[in-house]
This record gives sequence, structure tokens and C-alpha cells, in this order.
Amino acid sequence: MVELTLPKNSRIQDGQKWDAPSKDGEKPSNIKVFKVYRWSPDDEDNPRVDSYEVDMDTCGPMVLDGLIKIKNEIDPTLTFRRSCREGVCGSCAMNIDGRNTLACTKSIDEVKGEVAVYPLPHMEVVKDLVPDLTNFYAQYASIEPWLHTDTPEPEKEWKQSLEDREKLDGLYECILCASCSTSCPSYWWNGDKYLGPAVLLQAYRWLIDSRDEATGDRLDNLEDPFRLYRCHTIMNCTNTCPKGLNPAKAIANIKKMMVERSV
Repeated sequence: MVELTLPKNSRIQDGQKWDAPSKDGEKPSNIKVFKVYRWSPDDEDNPRVDSYEVDMDTCGPMVLDGLIKIKNEIDPTLTFRRSCREGVCGSCAMNIDGRNTLACTKSIDEVKGEVAVYPLPHMEVVKDLVPDLTNFYAQYASIEPWLHTDTPEPEKEWKQSLEDREKLDGLYECILCASCSTSCPSYWWNGDKYLGPAVLLQAYRWLIDSRDEATGDRLDNLEDPFRLYRCHTIMNCTNTCPKGLNPAKAIANIKKMMVERSV
């Protein structure tokens, strides 16, 4: 009989329970429980899920507000990324209530019952809610996300028609939060080879930029059994994007460009 065992430190166990601080000897009445994934590389312990009671009468409306309150007033050891708090930097991407999204734009009221907060799935965890994005950013750099031109640089700027500029709508808004890529099974299994929906959406953004003159080279860079073609259009990326973008459509358009140039 084959005996299968989980890797070391893969079993998540119950953690600590933190009660909301009392006010004038009375426990707050408007409580929301946050169940937060915890893991530290500094010890040998398995991951755990800590439970925090948050007084919603003294907390902001977003999940990020709740995490900041926990860190500031209950447990200063909690670790997570955050920056702009306005949904434009992507720093606070995490899995909330079973869905990848931004903590700063996810309303606590949208979550029924306890608020379950985990790091982005299928990525190495640095600590607690912080995933290791080293490979993700290296893949982004590999598509050379800047303007490539051969013609002499104009005196003022590269001009673009309104029609060509409109082609970039739905692409340039991507904030590289990695929510879409980490919701994609193909990226889970082939993240070392498959670029994933976020990076491919960014690649398409440069492929259709009328000012760019390296379309052929960019397509050559993607012509690979894994880098582009691991996408199976299951639409997880589009369904989870916190900016409402459609990476699956961008990937389909790249595949179409591949076919058209081979005809």
C-alpha cells in the first residue's frame, strides 16, 4: 500500500483566540470575527489560523481597516502588505472569504459570518499574509514592458490617435496585484514556465500599442508551449480581477495574433 504524507508544515492548525478589548468593563456588542492565516519562518511551528474579535463600532468599513486595527490594537506581530488603500497599488492582494481580491476595496459588510483571510494561494509565503512575488515580477520583466522603437525619437512625444489609444482601455489599468494569476490552476501547476494571466495581459498591452515597433519580437518571445499556451480559458482570472479587467480575452487575442502571422 502506498503511504502518502503531507509536506512538513503543511497542516494548518487552530491558533490563538483574541477577544476584543473591553470598554469600561463591558465587551463591545458589535463584533466581527477575523480568522487570519499565520505562519512565520522564524520557528518550526505549522501554519495556524488565529481568531480575532474586532469592534466594528471603532473600525473602518474595509477588510484592510480590520487588519490594521488588529495589528495596531490587538496583535502587533501580524504581517501583511499595504500601501495606497485606494485600490491602485495592488499591495494588499490576498484571499478573502475564498476569493482573491484587494483588502482595501473589500467591504467587511460583504462577508457573511467570519472574515477568513489567507495569503494569495499557491505561492511561497514569506510570512503570514505576505506571498513571495519574486517569480511573478521576474516574469513581468521578461516581457520587457516598455516602448520599443527603431525610428528616431520625435522632438516632443510619440503621437497616437484616439482610436489607437482606446485599444489600451481595459489593459493599462492592471495594477499587477497577482489576484488573477494566483486564481489560475494552470499557473498553480506551471508557474515556473507559464507566464500567467496578469503578465500576458501586460504583454498584450504592448503588442497592440500603435507606438511600439517590436511586435514580431514580442510574439517570438511568447511562442512557447508553456509561456502562452497553458491557458485553457476557464475564466477564473476574469472572475476574480478586482479592477474588472478581462485577462482571458487578452490571452485569446494574443493567440489570434499568433495564428494570423503564421498564415
